[in-house]
Amino acid sequence: MVQIKTVGVVGAGQMGAGIAQVAAQAGLSVLVTDVADAAIERGKGAIKDSLARLVKKGSLSEADAAAAMGRISFGTALTLHAPADLVVEAVSESEALKRKIFGELDLIVRPEAILASNTSSISITRLASATKRADRFIGMHFMNPVPVMKLVELIRGIATADATWAATKALAEKMGKTTTVSKDYPGFLANRILMPMINEAFSALMEGVGSAEDIDTTMKLGCNHPMGPLTLADFIGLDTCLAIMEVLHDGFADPRYRPCPLLRQYVDAGWLGKKSGRGVYRYGEGA
Repeated sequence: MVQIKTVGVVGAGQMGAGIAQVAAQAGLSVLVTDVADAAIERGKGAIKDSLARLVKKGSLSEADAAAAMGRISFGTALTLHAPADLVVEAVSESEALKRKIFGELDLIVRPEAILASNTSSISITRLASATKRADRFIGMHFMNPVPVMKLVELIRGIATADATWAATKALAEKMGKTTTVSKDYPGFLANRILMPMINEAFSALMEGVGSAEDIDTTMKLGCNHPMGPLTLADFIGLDTCLAIMEVLHDGFADPRYRPCPLLRQYVDAGWLGKKSGRGVYRYGEGA
C-alpha cells in the first residue's frame, strides 16, 4: 500500500484550508496552492485562526499548533505539488475547472502519486478521464467545516484500484476521520440525500407552506437536526446547492431532482448565503 507522507491541496478556500489543517495536525507535510497571493494569505489566516481557537479551548497546545503550521508550505504554482504522494483538489464545483487542474497535475506529480477530488457531486470517473492514472484517482469528499466534521466520503471511480482506495482510507483515518464508501453516481451518498431535502425546503418556502424560521425550527426540533435546511443551505452556499441539484437532475434525468425555481432565483440575485451576506437569511451588520 502507498505510504502517504506529503499531501498537496489545490485551493486555499474554506474547504482547502480545512483539509490542509487536519493533514498538518496529523503530522503530514502539506503543500497548498491557489491562483493568487491574496487567496493564499486568506487561507493561511484561516488556518492560523482555526488553530488558535483550538488552543484557546485547550484541545491543542501552542507548541502543537505552531508545529502544524510549520508543516504547511504555500504557493501559487501547481508545480509545488511535484513531491506529493497524494494531491486533493478543493476548488469550486466546476467540472471544466477541475478537469483542467487534473490534466496539469497529471504531468507534474510522480506516476505513483494519487489524485483525489473533494467534489461533492461531479462524476469521479469523468474527472479521472482527464488524466492517465484513472486507477490512481479517487473522490475524497470532506464535510464542512473540515476540522469539526468527522466524515470523509470516499468515491470509487469505475477504474479506481483497490490499492488507491486502501491508501486513501488510511490517510483519512490518520487525519482522524471516519470514512464511508459510495459508488460513482450523481451526488454520491451525502448529497443525494441532503440536497433534495434542502430543495424541498425551498419549495415549501416558495409555496408559502411556512416561513423560513418555521421550516427550520420544524426540522431542528421535530427531526433533531442541528440546524434547519435553509440555514444549512446558506452556510453551504446557495450556488453550490444549485450546482449539485443540477448534477442530480442532469445525471438521473428524473423530475424529482428539478432545482426549485426560488433557489435558482436567489442565486440569480446574488443571494448566495452567508458568504455573500444574504441568502434565505441576512448576515453581517443590520442582519
